Amino acid sequence: MATLLLLVIYIAFIGLGIPDSLFGAAWPAIYTELGLPVSWANFVTMLISGGTILSSLMSARLINRFGTAAVTAVSTTLTAAALFGFSASGSMLWLCLFALPLGLGAGAIDTGLNNYVALHYKATHMNFLHCFYGIGVSLSPFLMSLALSAGSWRRGYRTVFWFQLAIAALTIVSLPLWKKVKHASRAAEGETGRWVGFLTLIKDGKVRMACSVFLGSCGLEYTCGIWGSTFLVQARGLPADAAALLITFYYIGIALGRFCSGLLAARLTSGRLVWAGQAVTLAAVLFLLLPLPAAAGFGLFLIGFGNGPVFPNMLHLTPQTFGRDISQAVMGVQMAAAYVGILLAPALFGLLAQNVSAALFPLYLLAMYGIMITGSLLLRRADARQPA
Repeated sequence: MATLLLLVIYIAFIGLGIPDSLFGAAWPAIYTELGLPVSWANFVTMLISGGTILSSLMSARLINRFGTAAVTAVSTTLTAAALFGFSASGSMLWLCLFALPLGLGAGAIDTGLNNYVALHYKATHMNFLHCFYGIGVSLSPFLMSLALSAGSWRRGYRTVFWFQLAIAALTIVSLPLWKKVKHASRAAEGETGRWVGFLTLIKDGKVRMACSVFLGSCGLEYTCGIWGSTFLVQARGLPADAAALLITFYYIGIALGRFCSGLLAARLTSGRLVWAGQAVTLAAVLFLLLPLPAAAGFGLFLIGFGNGPVFPNMLHLTPQTFGRDISQAVMGVQMAAAYVGILLAPALFGLLAQNVSAALFPLYLLAMYGIMITGSLLLRRADARQPA
């Protein structure tokens, strides 16, 4: 039963990934059709991230009351409805209106399932979980590139909506399975957890250090996803459909990196996998500085490959670093920090792209990397000083 439930969780994470890469791939076609400034993507992405931050901070209370299963089913359905709304939107106002439920649904799924897997499954399973997320984020820009080739970004959103609706239906049908697994294990969701307030947690130096890792890593990841296509079009001279296809390889890199990390997790600790991923990411960002379209595409793939394992392995370390009893509360704060990075980093680059140049993209990613690696170094030093 536990294995079958894990498969359902994997598929639910495909649903989590599907919306995340879609908007960035579609935006060059959206702002052209609707006659919008390029930086107005920030309004949509900030609303999505704002909704996600809110639901992440509320997740511990919601999950303690309703359970991970119910929160996952409702949230996946909410994201499916939002995707349908995007496909029917004819103005910036409607895009913004549907952005908020998209973010609210994503945050609850992300926080709840990550903590559940961190508590009850091995590091290998956490990496494979996020590999399935990578499948979702790889699938949607590929489908969008096909839709753009046919001349319709709306068709891309509508196609992805049907995928998400099927996943939502699976999470609803599988609700009884969660109860069976819960009866089979006394260590089920919420039974060992306690809620700790945000203000209390954020006073802890180690929590702040961990949050900076999530902020930098996710800021880098989503800046690539949202603005990578625009960078390739404006700074490297590629057509929109070709740029969307190359972004697909970026997300394939994320999925492949997490798959390899899952295989290596049987031999290496999560901490070592984090450091290895960060080393590859640094080399990839430097490679992206080469002024060639092919180099840019390969560099984006390597960024996904290196940065991809950082997020799941940091999450899996949460119960070990902070204790199982407060892991759900800490997970919510970490996820909120991640989505602060997702909210602010792409928005700031959008302003740079419009007012200066999209060619600053590699240097901006290097700054995001600096935030991530600084947090990792400080957290490692704090762990080394802590008594055994």
